[in-house]
Amino acid sequence: MPDLTGGGEYLVPDVLEPGLTLVLVGTAPSGISARARAYYANPENKFWRTLHAVGLTPRQLAPQEYATLPRYGLGLTDVAKRHSGVDAALPGEAWRPDELRSKVEHYRPRIVAFTSKRGASETLGLPTGKLPYGPQIPPLGWPGGSELWVLPSTSPLGHTHFRIEPWQALADRVRELRGNPEAGRDVL
Repeated sequence: MPDLTGGGEYLVPDVLEPGLTLVLVGTAPSGISARARAYYANPENKFWRTLHAVGLTPRQLAPQEYATLPRYGLGLTDVAKRHSGVDAALPGEAWRPDELRSKVEHYRPRIVAFTSKRGASETLGLPTGKLPYGPQIPPLGWPGGSELWVLPSTSPLGHTHFRIEPWQALADRVRELRGNPEAGRDVL
Protein backbone atom coordinates (compact mmCIF):
# COMPACT_ATOMS: atom_id res chain seq x y z
CA MET A 1 0.00 0.00 0.00
CA PRO A 2 1.36 3.44 -0.84
CA ASP A 3 2.41 6.04 1.71
CA LEU A 4 0.23 8.97 0.69
CA THR A 5 2.72 11.49 2.07
CA GLY A 6 4.93 10.79 -0.91
CA GLY A 7 7.95 11.02 1.37
CA GLY A 8 7.84 7.74 3.25
CA GLU A 9 6.86 9.50 6.47
CA TYR A 10 4.19 7.03 7.58
CA LEU A 11 5.29 4.45 10.14
CA VAL A 12 2.64 2.03 8.84
CA PRO A 13 1.14 2.60 5.36
CA ASP A 14 -2.52 3.40 4.87
CA VAL A 15 -4.80 0.64 3.65
CA LEU A 16 -7.25 2.76 1.68
CA GLU A 17 -8.98 2.49 -1.66
CA PRO A 18 -12.28 3.60 -3.16
CA GLY A 19 -15.34 1.48 -2.45
CA LEU A 20 -14.54 0.33 1.09
CA THR A 21 -17.46 -0.30 3.42
CA LEU A 22 -15.49 0.44 6.58
CA VAL A 23 -12.29 2.30 7.42
CA LEU A 24 -11.00 1.76 10.95
CA VAL A 25 -9.03 4.72 12.28
CA GLY A 26 -6.50 4.29 15.05
CA THR A 27 -4.66 7.00 16.92
CA ALA A 28 -0.99 6.14 16.24
CA PRO A 29 0.95 2.90 15.93
CA SER A 30 2.28 1.50 19.18
CA GLY A 31 6.04 1.15 19.45
CA ILE A 32 5.66 -2.57 18.70
CA SER A 33 3.54 -1.85 15.61
CA ALA A 34 5.96 0.82 14.36
CA ARG A 35 8.89 -1.58 14.67
CA ALA A 36 6.92 -4.36 12.94
CA ARG A 37 5.51 -1.89 10.36
CA ALA A 38 2.15 -3.60 10.87
CA TYR A 39 -1.10 -2.45 12.42
CA TYR A 40 -2.00 -3.66 15.93
CA ALA A 41 1.11 -5.88 16.15
CA ASN A 42 1.25 -6.09 19.95
CA PRO A 43 0.20 -9.70 20.72
CA GLU A 44 -1.80 -8.39 23.70
CA ASN A 45 -3.91 -6.11 21.46
CA LYS A 46 -7.41 -7.51 20.84
CA PHE A 47 -7.87 -5.88 17.41
CA TRP A 48 -7.37 -8.88 15.10
CA ARG A 49 -9.22 -11.26 17.46
CA THR A 50 -12.11 -8.79 17.67
CA LEU A 51 -12.42 -8.37 13.88
CA HIS A 52 -12.79 -12.13 13.58
CA ALA A 53 -15.03 -12.56 16.65
CA VAL A 54 -17.61 -10.09 15.30
CA GLY A 55 -17.45 -11.52 11.78
CA LEU A 56 -15.68 -8.70 9.94
CA THR A 57 -13.02 -11.18 8.80
CA PRO A 58 -13.59 -14.90 8.12
CA ARG A 59 -10.58 -15.88 10.23
CA GLN A 60 -8.21 -14.18 12.63
CA LEU A 61 -5.62 -12.39 10.55
CA ALA A 62 -2.04 -11.83 11.64
CA PRO A 63 -0.91 -8.19 11.92
CA GLN A 64 1.38 -8.67 8.90
CA GLU A 65 -1.70 -9.49 6.80
CA TYR A 66 -3.17 -6.00 7.24
CA ALA A 67 -2.83 -5.21 3.51
CA THR A 68 -5.39 -7.96 2.73
CA LEU A 69 -8.23 -6.13 4.48
CA PRO A 70 -9.67 -4.50 1.32
CA ARG A 71 -10.78 -7.95 0.10
CA TYR A 72 -13.20 -7.84 3.07
CA GLY A 73 -14.26 -4.25 2.34
CA LEU A 74 -12.13 -2.88 5.18
CA GLY A 75 -9.39 -0.27 5.37
CA LEU A 76 -7.02 1.13 7.99
CA THR A 77 -5.38 4.44 8.83
CA ASP A 78 -4.43 6.52 11.88
CA VAL A 79 -4.92 10.11 12.95
CA ALA A 80 -1.22 10.36 13.87
CA LYS A 81 0.61 8.54 11.05
CA ARG A 82 4.14 9.84 11.72
CA HIS A 83 4.47 9.14 15.47
CA SER A 84 4.26 6.05 17.63
CA GLY A 85 3.50 5.41 21.27
CA VAL A 86 0.84 5.85 23.88
CA ASP A 87 -1.84 8.43 23.01
CA ALA A 88 -1.16 10.60 26.06
CA ALA A 89 2.54 10.88 25.14
CA LEU A 90 2.00 12.03 21.55
CA PRO A 91 3.02 15.64 20.86
CA GLY A 92 0.37 18.07 19.66
CA GLU A 93 1.78 18.16 16.14
CA ALA A 94 1.33 14.38 15.83
CA TRP A 95 -2.40 14.74 15.31
CA ARG A 96 -3.44 15.39 11.69
CA PRO A 97 -7.25 15.51 11.63
CA ASP A 98 -7.31 17.56 8.41
CA GLU A 99 -5.23 14.90 6.67
CA LEU A 100 -7.69 12.24 7.81
CA ARG A 101 -10.65 14.32 6.59
CA SER A 102 -8.97 14.66 3.18
CA LYS A 103 -8.56 10.88 2.97
CA VAL A 104 -12.22 10.33 3.88
CA GLU A 105 -13.28 12.86 1.24
CA HIS A 106 -11.07 11.20 -1.37
CA TYR A 107 -11.92 7.54 -0.67
CA ARG A 108 -15.51 7.99 0.57
CA PRO A 109 -15.90 4.85 2.73
CA ARG A 110 -19.42 4.05 3.88
CA ILE A 111 -18.36 4.04 7.56
CA VAL A 112 -15.42 5.58 9.41
CA ALA A 113 -14.92 4.00 12.85
CA PHE A 114 -12.42 5.31 15.37
CA THR A 115 -10.82 2.52 17.39
CA SER A 116 -10.46 4.79 20.41
CA LYS A 117 -12.15 7.82 21.89
CA ARG A 118 -8.90 9.79 21.80
CA GLY A 119 -8.54 9.53 18.04
CA ALA A 120 -12.17 10.57 17.61
CA SER A 121 -11.73 13.44 20.06
CA GLU A 122 -8.67 14.79 18.25
CA THR A 123 -10.44 14.56 14.88
CA LEU A 124 -13.91 15.79 15.82
CA GLY A 125 -12.85 18.43 18.34
CA LEU A 126 -15.02 16.99 21.11
CA PRO A 127 -13.98 15.88 24.59
CA THR A 128 -13.83 12.11 25.03
CA GLY A 129 -16.60 12.32 27.64
CA LYS A 130 -18.99 13.63 24.96
CA LEU A 131 -18.35 10.65 22.67
CA PRO A 132 -20.44 7.58 23.46
CA TYR A 133 -19.50 4.27 21.90
CA GLY A 134 -21.41 3.45 18.73
CA PRO A 135 -22.73 5.62 15.89
CA GLN A 136 -22.17 9.38 16.09
CA ILE A 137 -23.93 12.38 14.65
CA PRO A 138 -21.38 13.67 12.11
CA PRO A 139 -20.23 17.23 12.77
CA LEU A 140 -21.04 19.94 10.28
CA GLY A 141 -18.58 19.69 7.43
CA TRP A 142 -17.71 16.01 7.93
CA PRO A 143 -16.62 14.88 4.46
CA GLY A 144 -17.82 12.18 2.15
CA GLY A 145 -21.19 11.32 3.69
CA SER A 146 -19.54 8.57 5.75
CA GLU A 147 -21.20 7.33 8.91
CA LEU A 148 -19.10 7.91 12.03
CA TRP A 149 -18.60 5.40 14.84
CA VAL A 150 -16.53 5.34 18.01
CA LEU A 151 -15.36 2.00 19.41
CA PRO A 152 -13.68 0.87 22.62
CA SER A 153 -9.94 0.58 22.24
CA THR A 154 -8.50 -2.90 21.80
CA SER A 155 -5.18 -1.74 23.26
CA PRO A 156 -3.76 -3.65 26.22
CA LEU A 157 -3.87 -0.34 28.15
CA GLY A 158 -7.66 -0.33 27.83
CA HIS A 159 -8.42 -3.99 28.61
CA THR A 160 -10.44 -3.12 31.72
CA HIS A 161 -12.73 -0.84 29.68
CA PHE A 162 -13.08 -3.00 26.57
CA ARG A 163 -16.57 -4.07 25.54
CA ILE A 164 -17.27 -6.11 22.40
CA GLU A 165 -20.90 -4.95 22.01
CA PRO A 166 -20.10 -1.70 20.08
CA TRP A 167 -17.83 -3.72 17.78
CA GLN A 168 -20.63 -6.25 17.21
CA ALA A 169 -23.10 -3.44 16.47
CA LEU A 170 -20.66 -2.02 13.92
CA ALA A 171 -20.23 -5.44 12.27
CA ASP A 172 -24.02 -5.78 12.10
CA ARG A 173 -24.22 -2.35 10.41
CA VAL A 174 -21.51 -3.33 7.93
CA ARG A 175 -23.48 -6.46 7.01
CA GLU A 176 -26.63 -4.35 6.63
CA LEU A 177 -24.89 -1.97 4.25
CA ARG A 178 -23.44 -4.82 2.23
CA GLY A 179 -26.94 -6.24 1.79
CA ASN A 180 -28.21 -2.91 0.49
CA PRO A 181 -25.46 -0.82 -1.12
CA GLU A 182 -27.54 2.37 -1.00
CA ALA A 183 -28.59 2.09 2.67
CA GLY A 184 -27.40 5.03 4.71
CA ARG A 185 -26.06 6.97 1.71
CA ASP A 186 -27.36 10.25 0.41
CA VAL A 187 -28.07 9.59 -3.25
CA LEU A 188 -28.10 12.70 -5.43
